[in-house]
Amino acid sequence: MRNKRLIMMIEASFFAAFALILDLLPSIKLSPNISISFAMVPILIIAFRWGFAAATASGFLWGLLQIATGDAYILTPVQGFLEYFVAFACIGFAGLFATKIQSILAIDKKRALTWMVVATLVGSLARYFWHFVAGVIFWGESAPDGMSPVLFSLGVNGGTMIGAAVYCSVILILLVSSSPRFLLQKGSQVKIEAKKIS
Repeated sequence: MRNKRLIMMIEASFFAAFALILDLLPSIKLSPNISISFAMVPILIIAFRWGFAAATASGFLWGLLQIATGDAYILTPVQGFLEYFVAFACIGFAGLFATKIQSILAIDKKRALTWMVVATLVGSLARYFWHFVAGVIFWGESAPDGMSPVLFSLGVNGGTMIGAAVYCSVILILLVSSSPRFLLQKGSQVKIEAKKIS
């Protein structure tokens, strides 16, 4: 049990660092305010492998690394906390579907992929909800003249959320379709059951 927990912590840390590296790569810019990246993929993989707690910790660590490396836009301590600790940690909500995804992966890959897309959408929505809140409170001055900060933040963060969720979903579908076993924990009961079914 202790060994399994250690493996989980190592993987969560490694994938948080991997997410940071992916975030440094050029993203798809749809407008000056909307850029789409697939950097959430490593955190989502942790979510599907280990569940909510590990993915939340990994997302939190990713946010911490963003600040530590100077790759963060911080106006105030509260805004920084919301957008880099709370928001990134909330990607972990995708992990609420981990058991469902792992249990049906060996039986019905198509259904597992569907649940994976749903989980990705939930994790993205949970993350970008906090970016939306921060956008209304702290970035409202960036809204064009005559536009409500709420609508501006909704447009920017909503567009980014949908784009990131679709982008991450496509990459995850390609990864899992070619090698579904990497979503299963090594030596886990889920894997043993999957072998029995197959």
